[in-house]
Amino acid sequence: MSQRADDGRFMQDALALARRGLGRTAPNPAVGAVVVRGGEVVGRGWTRPVGGPHAEVVALADAGERATGATLYVTLEPCCHYGLTPPCTDAIVAAGIHRCVVAVADPFPAVNGGGIAHLCLAGVAVAVGVADQAARDLSAGFFTRVRTGRPLVTAKYAMTLDGRIATATGHSRWITGDKARRSVHLMRDRTDAIMVGAGTVVADDPALTTRLPMDQAGDGGPHHPLRVVVDGRGSSALSARVFARDLPARRLVATTTRAPCEWAASLAEDGVELVTCGDGPSVDLGVLLDELGRRGVNTLLVEGGHRLHGSLFDGGLVDRVAAFVAPVLVGGADAPGPVGGRGVESTSAAIQLTGVRVRRLGCDVLVEGAVDKPAARRDA
Repeated sequence: MSQRADDGRFMQDALALARRGLGRTAPNPAVGAVVVRGGEVVGRGWTRPVGGPHAEVVALADAGERATGATLYVTLEPCCHYGLTPPCTDAIVAAGIHRCVVAVADPFPAVNGGGIAHLCLAGVAVAVGVADQAARDLSAGFFTRVRTGRPLVTAKYAMTLDGRIATATGHSRWITGDKARRSVHLMRDRTDAIMVGAGTVVADDPALTTRLPMDQAGDGGPHHPLRVVVDGRGSSALSARVFARDLPARRLVATTTRAPCEWAASLAEDGVELVTCGDGPSVDLGVLLDELGRRGVNTLLVEGGHRLHGSLFDGGLVDRVAAFVAPVLVGGADAPGPVGGRGVESTSAAIQLTGVRVRRLGCDVLVEGAVDKPAARRDA
């Protein structure tokens, strides 16, 4: 069915609602929906945490009887199968929706066009493709996990104008200013998991929590992502803040058979989950990403040091980059840069970013982009 002049406007409303669920819906995607009747939005909804209602059901309940004969705008194709909740397509048909506008089809095998077909067979007029790229970007983590079995990996770091993430003595607080650090917490609020290496735990002792005012966080207040530590040798102190039981969010340590048994047993006794990813001395990051994908993690924010970032880039495991650049210089031949590892042998082989965006955050600059990969590995 063809699109209408005001479809784009109402789909933007649905996309704004979907963003309220980012970081909170895994393994499901963050989806938004609005019910429109007579040119007026009469129902709004976004997907609740796993096991809760999907965006369409929430919006239909909000609209009530006004849903009859109305148009439903939804950022992702409605589901047509039984999972933890009944099919959204059944609810749409039962509510008497006349027309359904879908931003993008759902790549999940149990849906993948089936939801659209179900609605059409039930006599609901369907239009697909309104604001499709914006919807793909919003659900990129879900799309990536469905396609690859792994989460969307974003390498985030803060560096000086001369490309250092710390001084030669290891001091790194703070490179960027308040606005940039607040932006980092917004990223944490919208991601499913956050990951650092043992070197960062030893050097910075981070808590990896989300510190935002209630009015700046997503739905239900600040979201604290799963805390993941990569430590193949068991060098992180058991007293490190990232392992603290009284901090919010679950804790997971990826290690190897080289880690001391006593160290691993102590973490396990404290309720920390451990996964063995290889025989060491380094964690097999591909195996770790597979495990996170199996756990339903759609998005992973990596705030590691140059070793962890270097290993991820060397392995072709990074999907996006978020680089904060501060207008300061520290110098020092031994001061570390953000990405270590083997690197490339020539500038012609340098990793390229696409869809680059540059934002000013106070005196600092944030450069974001997607890693340009072979076509077979790019997001759908």
